[in-house]
Amino acid sequence: MPSAFDLDAYLRRIGCAGARAPTLETLRAVHLRHTEAIPFENLDPLLGRPVRLDAESLQQKMVRDGRGGYCYEQNLLFMHALTALGFAVKGLAARVLWNAAVTASTPPRSHMLLLLDLEGQPYIADAGFGVMTLTGPLRLTAGTEQATPHEPYRLQQAGEEYVLEARIRGDWNPLYRFGLVEQLLPDYEVYNWYLSHHPESRFVTGLMAARAAADGRYTLLNNEFTAHHLKGASERRVLANAAELREALTGPLRVKLPESPALDAALARLTAPGVRAQRWDSQKEGKA
Repeated sequence: MPSAFDLDAYLRRIGCAGARAPTLETLRAVHLRHTEAIPFENLDPLLGRPVRLDAESLQQKMVRDGRGGYCYEQNLLFMHALTALGFAVKGLAARVLWNAAVTASTPPRSHMLLLLDLEGQPYIADAGFGVMTLTGPLRLTAGTEQATPHEPYRLQQAGEEYVLEARIRGDWNPLYRFGLVEQLLPDYEVYNWYLSHHPESRFVTGLMAARAAADGRYTLLNNEFTAHHLKGASERRVLANAAELREALTGPLRVKLPESPALDAALARLTAPGVRAQRWDSQKEGKA
């Protein structure tokens, strides 16, 4: 990782003023604060703007400009920060299983997550899985339920790979499947270009945003906003116009909107009469 990473600015951005030693306590604190402060959002692909993954662009967008980003941006920034803190960390790739259609086809390795070596014990971390992103690291141990500040998770062995699952309303739900082969920046650049340019990519055709909060999670898919409460039911509502979309994005989701002449038209299109609200988080009512 380049030495130009501004760790002080990153920690101010996420509101983390604690210890900086590369310990499990530090990892847990930074992981949680990152997911609460930097929202998941795909406004740049939606607006036809480039998604750049170099360290300087990531810092400019998400640290200095106060924006959010999607998985490659989130986890590459997180990776730079963890490396600057002294952690041994590398990138992995995963096949997304969350809410996937049951077909014979195998989903591509389109998601990024991180693998850390902490005092000889492997952990995974992930600040960029949107609605169900981890808010704390997990030991790379199969078959054991592990608590996080939000939902419990577990890893299941799948041959030489692992499947990450989350327990939601009493049910275990698969999120993604990953192996331990290290991925490098050029690998992510290829995945990133496809997802941010392909005309049928959901990151190009629709709006997604999510943020973890102390009392739950906030999510947005196109014109459907949902507040998931850790100790209560989920509340969903369909947003009627661009002004309501702006309010949800800049309010509970804490998305700083980019200055773009195409933004108002995109938000209006997503709330136009006849546009059907879509589900991102689950097809089953009540799941976070």
